[in-house]
Amino acid sequence: MRINEILKKTGFRFNKRFGQNFITDDAILCKIADGAGITKEDTVVEVGCGAGTLTSALSDRAGKVIGFEIDRSLKPVLSETLAGKDNVSIVFKDAMKTSEEEMEELAGKKFSLVANLPYYITTPIIMKFTEDFKGTEKIVVTVQEEVADRLCAEAGTPEYGAITAGINVVGNAEKIFRIDRKDFFPSPNVDSAVVRITIDRNKFPSVDLSLYRAVVKAAFGNRRKTLVNNLVMNFGLSREAAEKAVREVSDDPSVRGETFSAADFVRLTEILGRGTF
Repeated sequence: MRINEILKKTGFRFNKRFGQNFITDDAILCKIADGAGITKEDTVVEVGCGAGTLTSALSDRAGKVIGFEIDRSLKPVLSETLAGKDNVSIVFKDAMKTSEEEMEELAGKKFSLVANLPYYITTPIIMKFTEDFKGTEKIVVTVQEEVADRLCAEAGTPEYGAITAGINVVGNAEKIFRIDRKDFFPSPNVDSAVVRITIDRNKFPSVDLSLYRAVVKAAFGNRRKTLVNNLVMNFGLSREAAEKAVREVSDDPSVRGETFSAADFVRLTEILGRGTF
């Protein structure tokens, strides 16, 4: 695709507010699409279509592509780049303001998210598709490399955080490859990486996810404080109750939240849910 020519022809101007950095290398675009493992039986949702370069690659592999784009000035660009792509529908709307019912009406009961996410909405989008859209089966996204490291981090490492624990309770994340900043147009100030999250909503089938998320949020309220202190400050427990609950999961009463795996947080959530502490 001669994206630069199309952008010039349509008079498009980049809007920094939307974090617009387009991938134009066909080999990279195909690698992202192939990494998603989609087939003509699949429906794909893309957030932030940009110039439609990834959208086009996805349309060649998927049965149906639903693209969300917030910048209406890209409409003439997408009309050029997606000409003849009959299995693509572009929705000029903020995906964050889309309800589960609206998403199901557009994409059906099962779909994958594949996108080159604008950096400023990376975490909210991932969590929305993980938590709110129950039809999400897989997430394959290009994100800032630092964020990719957090998404895929192991418990006990500096990169591990609330978003890692939030993903690990319903899925498994892996970094599949890096993308150099020079491969974007215009080039951002950081390198990126593609992360694949395979959703498994039966990973911990009995856990109360709402309570789990509240516990995780409290646990990471202040990374410098112990888990007990965070539960006292951010979850409203007495110190005695917090210490008793944590001791049922860990032998170390001074443990910090970042050392707890998803399984540990599930156990803690179950204990707090029973109120037997």
